[in-house]
Amino acid sequence: MKLIISFITYNDLTGKYLPFFLPSLMNSLAASGLKETDWQIMVVDNSETKDNINQAYVNINYPQIDFFWAGSNLGFSKAYNLVIGRAIKLEADYLLMLNPDMLLEPEVIKELLSTLTADGHLGSVAPRVLQWNFLTQQKTDTIDTFGLKLLPGLRFKDLGQGQAESKILVPVEILGPSGAAGMFRLKALKMIAINGQYFDERFFMYKEDCDLAYRLFLSDFKSKMVATAIMYHDRTAKIAGRGFFSALQNRFRKSQKVNQWSFFGQQLLYYKYWSRQNLISKLRIIFDQIRYLFLVLLFERYLLSEYSHLWRRRVL
Repeated sequence: MKLIISFITYNDLTGKYLPFFLPSLMNSLAASGLKETDWQIMVVDNSETKDNINQAYVNINYPQIDFFWAGSNLGFSKAYNLVIGRAIKLEADYLLMLNPDMLLEPEVIKELLSTLTADGHLGSVAPRVLQWNFLTQQKTDTIDTFGLKLLPGLRFKDLGQGQAESKILVPVEILGPSGAAGMFRLKALKMIAINGQYFDERFFMYKEDCDLAYRLFLSDFKSKMVATAIMYHDRTAKIAGRGFFSALQNRFRKSQKVNQWSFFGQQLLYYKYWSRQNLISKLRIIFDQIRYLFLVLLFERYLLSEYSHLWRRRVL
């Protein structure tokens, strides 16, 4: 088995995308040059009930897909760890992780695979992801993500996000793929596993892709954005503008649960990698921590309980 393709489904949030996403995925596989015996699609369904729109659509239209109902919402990290474990047992070489709210151009898989196989120093590759409006079915030239970029203070940014494609130089090297889409060398994921976990399962959702990309980076694996591999993403979370007040406004748009996951994930990144930071990065972390506390005290007091839970949740 050469390639495993995987995505996670969850209730109606993903079910509406499948009639658009899966045909584009199949078209890309057909154009990849791979034989049908060279690839397999694995889906983990995190829906609360077994009989749901995702299972019904896949079973009727794509019975060849390996569809697994998890029994509950395992979160992103734990669900993908199940897939990675199975992929390794099948002796697959590569794993393509996708959000189901994507559209793939036909050459995507071929371009990603050829780049990853050509350079053994690469642990991952990312597509060029532009925005797609699901409601209007319109593809745009606005950048969703060109991959993750690391800034001082353990700040992880989606490179180019929200900018017009024509206004940014096409990057080559990145820290790693965004969680929306990326192809990984399974040998690299095996090498960075800790206690049998590839993704750190303390990250339920949000920041788990940053953690994985950073661990691959620290293990000397490189990553590239493949400019000829194009996907489109319908990002449900509104992209924030630049600056402090835009970021603050964006936080208010999110639910408390999303803010809790994101807040905890960032704190966990600080905890895990503080000792690896240089002086400039440590000073930036201290500045951001003061700013976090200011925002929490003024606007998000519900996050105060997260501070008291951080240590207990980190060491579990």
